[in-house]
Amino acid sequence: MEGEISNFVVVWITILLSLCYCHAIAKFMPKGKLRVFSVLPIVCLFFYLPLNLTTIHLGGVTAFFIAWLANFKLLLFAFNKGPLSSDPPMPLSRFVPMACLPIQDIQSKGSLEKPLKSSLNYATKLMLLVVFVKVYDYSEHLHQGIKLLLYCFHIYFSLEVLLAMFAYLARAVIRVELEPQFNEPHLATSLQDFWGKRWNLMVSAILRPTVYEPVRSASSRVMGRKWTPLPAVFATFLVSGVMHELIFYYIGRVKPTGAATCFFLLHGVCSGAEIAMKKVLNGRFVLPPAMSRPLALGFVLITTFWLFFPPFMKNKPDVKGCTETMAFIEFVMHRRLVSPTDLTCPFL
Repeated sequence: MEGEISNFVVVWITILLSLCYCHAIAKFMPKGKLRVFSVLPIVCLFFYLPLNLTTIHLGGVTAFFIAWLANFKLLLFAFNKGPLSSDPPMPLSRFVPMACLPIQDIQSKGSLEKPLKSSLNYATKLMLLVVFVKVYDYSEHLHQGIKLLLYCFHIYFSLEVLLAMFAYLARAVIRVELEPQFNEPHLATSLQDFWGKRWNLMVSAILRPTVYEPVRSASSRVMGRKWTPLPAVFATFLVSGVMHELIFYYIGRVKPTGAATCFFLLHGVCSGAEIAMKKVLNGRFVLPPAMSRPLALGFVLITTFWLFFPPFMKNKPDVKGCTETMAFIEFVMHRRLVSPTDLTCPFL
């Protein structure tokens, strides 16, 4: 664990220096080809840096923040677009967190479109996480489907609680707010609603200007504007699938199987079919929420168990996560106030 933390510090010092460079070149490089060529080495570096980390908590989060979020934002920045571009240019103190974290500037936007949820909401989810960890003690007695369902909620609650903590810290220290990560995804009435408005909203926000809008604009030249969302949606899900494969590789160093990409391609096709049906029906027929919600959520869960979780579970995140937590506790308690034999992982 000590070696991993040292690598983590070095990686993030490199990230900070790289972002300082990107901020500086904007003063000398005009948008377009010159700035793209100036930013590309940093993009390549950000794809490489997560390979120096092996843990889920440090390596996985770093990979998501820089190989996906930061790289996509920097590519937009090269064309003077996206959250890193502003007039006048934003100071370095805001540029750096805006580049590698899912945040938006409340001074420029006024307020969040979707404010953070109540403290009670997050406290409840935190308590459920504690319950889940206790339930895992009896994982050998649980049906595989029940365990997968627990993992779904565990991932959802963990991300939401963790990002809420970052949000309150960002608000207090640098006056920026984290984008809301989730918007009650269990209430989704369609795949469009689930992926576009409720699940992983910061990823949707970065994929929209980098993939969806350019593909939709290009498609409008060869097909009617009415149907341009279809190839744009498919391309967006394809890129999301490829990026998930990459993140899984960073976490487990396991050769990609393509299952995660198939999962997102399937949802891309089905989301496109939803769009086409809505355009054809033109509001003449709409399923009531009592029917559409269980259908949408059921489809997401079934396809998740079928395609998404197998490559994810191949990395044994439950075992690795628990082991890493125990190792971190032991590292913090450097003087062995607790015997290592007391730090047991329920998965081992």
